[in-house]
Amino acid sequence: MAVYTEVSDEALRDFLALYEIGEVISFKGIAEGVENSNFLMHTTEGQYILTLYEKRVKVEDLPFFIGLMEHLAERGVTCPQPVRNRAGTALGELAARPATIVTFLDGLWIRRPNVRHCGAVGEALARMHLAGADFSLKRANALSLDGWPPLFQAAEARADEVAPQLRAESAAELSFLQEHWPRGLPGGVIHADLFNDNVFFLGEKLSGLIDFYFACNDALAYDLAICLSAWCFEPDNAFNVSKGRAMISGYERLRPLGEVEIVALPLLARGAALRFMLTRLVDWLDVPPGAKVAPKNPLEYRDKLRFHQRVKTAADYGLMR
Repeated sequence: MAVYTEVSDEALRDFLALYEIGEVISFKGIAEGVENSNFLMHTTEGQYILTLYEKRVKVEDLPFFIGLMEHLAERGVTCPQPVRNRAGTALGELAARPATIVTFLDGLWIRRPNVRHCGAVGEALARMHLAGADFSLKRANALSLDGWPPLFQAAEARADEVAPQLRAESAAELSFLQEHWPRGLPGGVIHADLFNDNVFFLGEKLSGLIDFYFACNDALAYDLAICLSAWCFEPDNAFNVSKGRAMISGYERLRPLGEVEIVALPLLARGAALRFMLTRLVDWLDVPPGAKVAPKNPLEYRDKLRFHQRVKTAADYGLMR
């Protein structure tokens, strides 16, 4: 989350007049994240999140995101629910941006996850995959293999300003993955961005998943690979195999991995690390003036990518078979 676009009091008042959510008591921007403009809104009826869609989100994809959150909630996955206006629609326009309001979820995101947190995330991810199996809408993953070359091209001229040889290292990994990327894996709806700040806990209990704006159809094991990088490394970027084991075990309690997924997991993890390194690199080099956003360091994912390059089998992530 972040704030790129400011909202005036008058524009907010006119926008909220279309809804039945009471009068605004407080309204403030959320500076975390990098993709959309987000605001925490407290009204006389409750708390909500207002999102203005920026950057990589396409207007034509919004019905997928909105429908998915409603679909998952109907099947027991706790996630924000889009608020529909008096006309029955969940998508509007504010400050010349597509905008939605969703319900607020209680809980805190965990900055230093432990083994139990990782196990809970693995189980929640599998539950989401199963709940999304009969979701009728489709959306291709715009940030999978075909999306990585344009990201690299956008950043390559200045990549070595961030770290020596980063351009060459990125180019070599991209070429490798284009040749070896696994095909034909079991697929379905994935979250594709289930980082720490997109999972809420109340104490040790996972209370909900948020921020579905990268959700798409792709290999289910790719989603698990993303989570292994997001949750199972220590602050010094060393992989914690106990956390990895807990996450994979939690996932397999509900959805056991197939043999082809197990074999592919190291490659999927390399692809996930390259994807986040490249998007972070582009964002790092191109923060709009005045934006209330703290871009994330791409070198974190360079280091994680180097670890995944050394992995031989999924056992290195803690898989016990």
